[in-house]
Amino acid sequence: MGTSVFYLVAFLSIFFSLMVIFAKNPVHSVLYLIVTFFTFTVHYILLNAQFLAVVNFIVYMGAIMVLFLFVLMLLNLNKDNEPLKSGLVKVVGIVAGCCLLVTLAGSLKATAVSNPLVLQNVNLGLVKNLGKELFGPFMLPFELSSILLLTAMVGAVLLTKKEKV
Repeated sequence: MGTSVFYLVAFLSIFFSLMVIFAKNPVHSVLYLIVTFFTFTVHYILLNAQFLAVVNFIVYMGAIMVLFLFVLMLLNLNKDNEPLKSGLVKVVGIVAGCCLLVTLAGSLKATAVSNPLVLQNVNLGLVKNLGKELFGPFMLPFELSSILLLTAMVGAVLLTKKEKV
């Protein structure tokens, strides 16, 4: 049951990733990318990494992809205002794609499929364990990073604020 779900979700991930590349309409491409990120979320759940699944769902699908969709809708891309691509750009794209295929083929050849990896600790990806680590030995770096992010946010607000003349 578990392996059949994995193979189904893996097939859907590859299929929708290819649809992102080959879609003619950029809005459809972004929608396929959202579905692809959803399949990644299912993969994280299958790997017992609930925190990564929730973060992927909220951050990538909820925020970044919706932002992409709004930007594409605001740009109003159509065939009339799309610049024509020269032959040199197409040749460079084909060469880059071939280099990517050679790299992928080499990496697949280098990896040998052996016995599947079995987790020794089944509670590895749980949020409870992540919280114990973050608020245990990594408490100081965690709090320092939150202060750094707060400082960056205040600096961004001050930089965008206009001065009164």
